Amino acid sequence: MKKLMEMGFCNREQNQLLNKHNPDLDKVLIELAGGAEAWIIGDNKTMTLIDIHETVGDTVTTTYQYWPDGISVTRGRELIYSDPNSGTVNIVRHGKSETLITAPRGWVPRRLCCTRAGDILVHMYNGAGPQSKKKIIRYQGQNIKEEINKDGQGNRILKDGDNALFISENNNGDVSVSDLNADTVVVVDNTGKVRFRYNGTQARREKSFDPRDIVTDALSQIIVADINNNCVHILDQNAQFLICVEDCELKYLSGLSVHSEGRLWVGCDKGEIKVIKYLEQS
Repeated sequence: MKKLMEMGFCNREQNQLLNKHNPDLDKVLIELAGGAEAWIIGDNKTMTLIDIHETVGDTVTTTYQYWPDGISVTRGRELIYSDPNSGTVNIVRHGKSETLITAPRGWVPRRLCCTRAGDILVHMYNGAGPQSKKKIIRYQGQNIKEEINKDGQGNRILKDGDNALFISENNNGDVSVSDLNADTVVVVDNTGKVRFRYNGTQARREKSFDPRDIVTDALSQIIVADINNNCVHILDQNAQFLICVEDCELKYLSGLSVHSEGRLWVGCDKGEIKVIKYLEQS
């Protein structure tokens, strides 16, 4: 049986530091592609597959003006990425990119999440600045299956604004959203109803909650990076705060990805990637 490490503090002997001080990357997004491999991308046009020993595998370089805004990996371990320039979500097959999804007219894709059932969740935005609208579209293949946008009373679930949303689907079908415009985690059930919101107050951190990437693990726990407090919050699937993972020299957290064996990959400042053992066998 797996359980959280006591107190949430790091045992540095069980953790690893990868990609240390990579001058070519700033903020790092991470997506695991298997037990010991992950795709990473920073503020450049190249997505790189690395393993836990820092061995570099495949690389994919886009030809567009800007770098991809979101990456994920399908059930078949194929890399997908969003391209805001062309308004598409692309898939990499045999080293070449193909268009998988084209955004609806007026909308632009950003962050992505591939679900266990094979669907793709895409954060879309319309407009710029404080009035920029947000929604999440669930695609089954190239077809729209669901839109997460408004509640039963017609109120917007996600706050308008220029910042991105990070998305993860839990084992129970809930969609967890890190809403940077509201500094809040929003969890929506499989009917589109808001189950709860989390604003970080339970964690009693020194500074205000400023969420970034979000993932869910094999125990259905919700794990979210907090860039203001240089830590990672862990909640259960019903919004109960459990611990903060801290004391790991985490700074300017940007990307998260989690492995079923209890290893959390964390992208930090200057291209650093830290692999943290946060679960243990009891």
